[in-house]
Amino acid sequence: MAETKSYRATTGVDEFYYGVLDETEAAIIVGTIERVEFLQDITVDLPSEIVRAFGDNRTAELATSNGNVSVQSAFHKIPIEDRKTLLGLEATADGLHSYGSEDNPPYVAVVFAKTAEDGSREWVGLPKGMFMRPNIKGKTKQDSTEFQGDEISAEFMDRQVDGFTKEKSVIFGYDEKGSTAKRDALFTKIFGQSHPDAEPTGV
Repeated sequence: MAETKSYRATTGVDEFYYGVLDETEAAIIVGTIERVEFLQDITVDLPSEIVRAFGDNRTAELATSNGNVSVQSAFHKIPIEDRKTLLGLEATADGLHSYGSEDNPPYVAVVFAKTAEDGSREWVGLPKGMFMRPNIKGKTKQDSTEFQGDEISAEFMDRQVDGFTKEKSVIFGYDEKGSTAKRDALFTKIFGQSHPDAEPTGV
């Protein structure tokens, strides 16, 4: 029996998670999965173009040329603890943080959800990438209060992910309302750990 197609468009974003990849490859990530709340906007740019080969005054062959995967995201606020981890910032014992020319951001994996009004979710996983330090901006308060959010960008690359024959840079799955099957499968493949709300196996 064929799967029922869903034509429900998403209307929001939620549940932005990241984990620092384990460079020793003893595990997929080191430590635990971290969440940054209040994601406002995220764009995963997947550039692709068709390249033409010519001969005899006409097109002889077509091939795809895929560019680098980049991510632009906006949050209500990115806590300084998450900025320290994502950007590899140095901190002092008395709580000061810094940017410098020798900052070394770690490789990270990311998962977020696109949400629909009926409660369904499309989960998107980015297996391996690196975040870039954001600009520091400020604006004077005027007659009305305006919140000044945080924006941050990243570049992602392919990574070998269990279950796929070739390395991948973006993986996604769709869950109907009340289902977490695709979510749980994606978290296991991207992070090597379960979603924080998943029931322990064997329960």
